[in-house]
Amino acid sequence: MAEIGLESARVVFYDEDNDTRRATDLDLVEKKREAASIQLEAYKNCIAQSYNRRVIQRNFQVGDLVLRKVQEEQRGKLDPKWEGPFKVIEKLSSGAYYLENAQGKALKRPCNAYHLRKYYA
Repeated sequence: MAEIGLESARVVFYDEDNDTRRATDLDLVEKKREAASIQLEAYKNCIAQSYNRRVIQRNFQVGDLVLRKVQEEQRGKLDPKWEGPFKVIEKLSSGAYYLENAQGKALKRPCNAYHLRKYYA
């Protein structure tokens, strides 16, 4: 049986200096990881700034009069989009507000500020 004397590409391209380059890469891997972490944090900050630029801040104080958005499934085509006015009776730290109607009856659930807007009488 005749044996072929061709060497594989792996053997042909093997470099004796490969071990030192690999050790250098392993030493630099922590720096590359740190640079990637910094770049990721900068990207997150950029995205947050872009998002926050479009956010409309709605802050109400206790005693303010507000209108509440009517949910789509509870509203007909010609019905008003806002109902109220309601009076803010408590402000929660999460950006939600407890409301009471004109008769002084408090609503069971708090409303998010996104679904409220200031009422100007």
